[in-house]
Amino acid sequence: SPGQVNRLLPLLQFIHGPLWRSLFGRTADAIEHSSTAANEYMISDNEPLVNQYISVPKEMNQLNCAAYVAGIIEGVCDGCGLTAGVSAHNGGTEMWPGKTVFLIRFDEGVVEREGLLEGKK
Repeated sequence: SPGQVNRLLPLLQFIHGPLWRSLFGRTADAIEHSSTAANEYMISDNEPLVNQYISVPKEMNQLNCAAYVAGIIEGVCDGCGLTAGVSAHNGGTEMWPGKTVFLIRFDEGVVEREGLLEGKK
């Protein structure tokens, strides 16, 4: 269908913009391509809504409840036929202590297909 997203960059832009806005009332804060791995992208949220009203015990300080959102991102990628694994990582800084980085690792086949499609332009 004409509205279906089946390319990497349009999919990432959709997740970063319209999807995030629909779920959280604003766009995500950043989207980046890994400098070390061709199949890795990162979407950052400086203040994830899902973490705002949750108190995490000190002994569980590595717990990031935004992992739920990572599952949503993974489902959207898979639903578009761009299979990926997504994980949520604490990326807090002094300015943004609750920052979460969503690491999106697309399957190698997805990246190879994207390269072939880029070559046809």
